Amino acid sequence: MYEDKKQILDFGEKGAEMEKEVLICVKGIHAMDENGERVPIEMVVPGEYYFRNGSHYLRYEEILEDSGEPTVNYVKISDKGLEVRKKGLVNVHMVFEPGKRNVSYYTTPFGTLKMGICATGVDVEQQENTLRVKANYSLDMNEEHASDCSLMIEAKQRISFDKR
Repeated sequence: MYEDKKQILDFGEKGAEMEKEVLICVKGIHAMDENGERVPIEMVVPGEYYFRNGSHYLRYEEILEDSGEPTVNYVKISDKGLEVRKKGLVNVHMVFEPGKRNVSYYTTPFGTLKMGICATGVDVEQQENTLRVKANYSLDMNEEHASDCSLMIEAKQRISFDKR
């Protein structure tokens, strides 16, 4: 399905035709509940979009439920894959490169976990006012397989109703 990484990730030298202000939707299946069922996670937040040096960049904040403190998320989409950095109450740098296992440390106020990410595919789709990236990956924690996961991030141009 993901035979030619370059073909899948090559979006040329032109960024999506979007303004800086975007609406970002993040969907994923990352966790299992106590019954072993996959639990979907979804959030929609305002953010910023940039295209520089052949890579797409997104920046957005998320508020963690327990603390109310913001965590800033930085997303980079390039021909090599997808990178997600979280800075704040939670700190991590996750790298999704097809066919490679990347190790990161997921740091929370409760401690740090060693996390391995092995992406089985990264797919990028861009349209005039939309950028969408989907990563399928295997997640391990402390070198034990935890779950097969998916992450989809979509950025759409924010429409201002004030401009008439």
